[in-house]
Amino acid sequence: MEQSLSAVACPVTAYVSTPNGPRLPLPAELHYGVFDPYAVRLSLMSPVQPPVTWVFARELLTEGTMRPTGSGDVLVVPGDGHHSRSLRVILRNSTGTALIDLEAARVALFLQQTFALVPVGTENNHLDLDGAIHALTGRTH
Repeated sequence: MEQSLSAVACPVTAYVSTPNGPRLPLPAELHYGVFDPYAVRLSLMSPVQPPVTWVFARELLTEGTMRPTGSGDVLVVPGDGHHSRSLRVILRNSTGTALIDLEAARVALFLQQTFALVPVGTENNHLDLDGAIHALTGRTH
């Protein structure tokens, strides 16, 4: 796991499947940066295509380690039974559903490091609202 003054990157193995398909391991990375303090990124690597990255709320990932949470495109469910050491991220879009199983201990360590970087409740202190408004309106400073 890599941590700098502004980001945390955590390589993980993602076990990817579809609701009726086989479970295949893929290299993946969880990423968090102070530039987007409310979000985490999950990038799934492929040997034949560019990485696919999903962005969702850090709070969603955190809450999902304790109880099923989420609606819409991203749901997070803690493991149970014979998968108690995993965390399942369910990704849905118009083409289908992917089930992503991650090692729960790696996700917990990743989250712990994100909270060390940006504690809960201090995310607003890291937002560049002026820069975002300028980018949206096309004006320079």
